[in-house]
Amino acid sequence: MKDADWKKKLTPEQYAILREKGTEPAGTGKLLHNKDKGMYTCGGCGAELFSSDAKFDSGTGWPSFDNATENVGKRPDTSHGMQRIEVYCKKCDGHLGHVFEDGPKTTGKRFCINSCALGFKKVEK
Repeated sequence: MKDADWKKKLTPEQYAILREKGTEPAGTGKLLHNKDKGMYTCGGCGAELFSSDAKFDSGTGWPSFDNATENVGKRPDTSHGMQRIEVYCKKCDGHLGHVFEDGPKTTGKRFCINSCALGFKKVEK
């Protein structure tokens, strides 16, 4: 998809995060406190990214997950004078956030994700 198409499809906030690698302010994300069961999807293309079973409260102000689907890629990020690992959607190359090695003991991973980069598909009981 071309840049102009992304600008039409996404809100300005989604565009800034998914396409320009921005970050939403901590504690402001619409999915931060979501407790529903289901699948977190890419806000750009709808690819399935994180199961609600992998979500945990990290206290950081962003939705956090200890595991991801095969649709989440990782690459080095040296922006802002830091060395981090960026996570992105493999289907549309949308920026999601970063992964850190300080997560729960189950995996040791903390995928720190911008809520604005996500959609959510609730599983009905």
